[in-house]
Amino acid sequence: MTAAPSSDARHAFPTVRSPSGLVLAALVSVLGVAGSYALAGNTPTFVVAPVNSLVVDLMPAPVLTFSILVLGEVGDKLGFLLALALAVAAFGLVTLAGFALGRRYGTAAAIGAVYFGGWGLAALLTGAPWTALGVAAPMVAATALVAVRPLDHLGDRVGEVDESRRLLVRVAGVAGASGLAYLLGSRMPFRTPPRLSVIPAAEQATIKRKLDEARSTSLAVDGIDGLVSPVGAFYEVDIDTIDPAVDVADWTLSVTGAVETELSLSYDGLTSRQPAHRFVTLRCVGEPLNGDLMDNALWTGVPVDDLLSEAGVSAGATHVRLRAEDDYYETFPLDALRGGLLAYGMNGYLLPRGHGYPVRALVPGHWGEVNVKWLTAMEVLKREDKSYWEERGWHGTGPVNTVAKLHAQNHLDDGRIQVGGHAYAGTRGVRSVEVSTDGGSTWNDATLSAPLSDEDVWRQWSYAYQPPGGEHEVVVRATDGTGTRQPQTRMQAFPSGASGWVTVRIAP
Repeated sequence: MTAAPSSDARHAFPTVRSPSGLVLAALVSVLGVAGSYALAGNTPTFVVAPVNSLVVDLMPAPVLTFSILVLGEVGDKLGFLLALALAVAAFGLVTLAGFALGRRYGTAAAIGAVYFGGWGLAALLTGAPWTALGVAAPMVAATALVAVRPLDHLGDRVGEVDESRRLLVRVAGVAGASGLAYLLGSRMPFRTPPRLSVIPAAEQATIKRKLDEARSTSLAVDGIDGLVSPVGAFYEVDIDTIDPAVDVADWTLSVTGAVETELSLSYDGLTSRQPAHRFVTLRCVGEPLNGDLMDNALWTGVPVDDLLSEAGVSAGATHVRLRAEDDYYETFPLDALRGGLLAYGMNGYLLPRGHGYPVRALVPGHWGEVNVKWLTAMEVLKREDKSYWEERGWHGTGPVNTVAKLHAQNHLDDGRIQVGGHAYAGTRGVRSVEVSTDGGSTWNDATLSAPLSDEDVWRQWSYAYQPPGGEHEVVVRATDGTGTRQPQTRMQAFPSGASGWVTVRIAP
């Protein structure tokens, strides 16, 4: 890197419109993105994270709904790949600008442009100047290597072969460096939640007793989960592919709005309060009728009512808005939050990052979208207001729909067929599950697991029968604790959650 460029140094950089220029710029950009992941890991300071957020925010509501209902997890992956491609393209443009300056002013100008352009763009996207160096450093190194040997040959066959080989070597080098960056980035914390350490031993004993209760209550049916979903198997649905990484030392929860005394709680201040341990089931409003985005866990946290009483809710307050670290927000009736929990533990572990570490809200009997993760603020309101998903056409802030799902089909040794699944009706509870093996003409009661000690939970069900000849249609429906039967008419998830009787064709 010399201040006075030589002619050879200038000609080392390809023209910005040449195939070699575009390919090399892409390789340099890929190294920059890989370097960002190596330094930041799967956190919001990874340069693709803010691009992914922007993609989601700008996506038209019909496209977003199609992605949720039809593509599911594949849609999330495609969205992330689009964000990745856009990030590579953005840093590729920075590199091309560096190449153009390098051709005119020499290597130092190219490196300076790539460094300041790459670092500046990364810092602007992530708001993290230090981790932005993870982008700039490999881009500068790669740009310097481009200048080491000229790329513009005289056009003879030997030169073309030599350049092709060097291009292959560069591609292999970038692939290897990217693989190493992935391994380095994957080292980031929050992978395995530690055991709860913020509550006394007596509370640990309560957690164990309640988990033992669930294990002893679960039906032994192959093909369906027990009454407590393992932490690693509990479903996750979020607006962004990369979850917030919150430092508890900096985290606070504010309670503001129509209250007599505004509160600001630290993590230690919240977790030092007397905890409650509750089984709570969550169901995603966007899941198919017989989908698998419904799970149950034992949550540890602080009752919301305690904080509302301490703050003093003002007369005329009707709604509450919950806000999250990732700018997600939900607004719903204040009465729905009564009896809720601010959870910081899950199945005897600290709340995992993917489930809202350090604190999330649990709103009794409501769709999963209302149970805001990475909670940072509770604002009590005297008016109704729209929420994140309501602004995109969904109506998922109400109580969950009653559902009985059929997930297990077992052929028993005695020739019978056993079917089973879970049923859930929010805080209304599940009174019964009925099964029809002839397409809905006749019905029989299924066996239900005994209810757990908390109200907002699912129940398992199973039913064994002698199959008729040939393929047949099995239908299942639930009745909630108020005596209201699950409606028969099938409704898609959009806009108010899937409902209807689950029907499955089974071969003998």
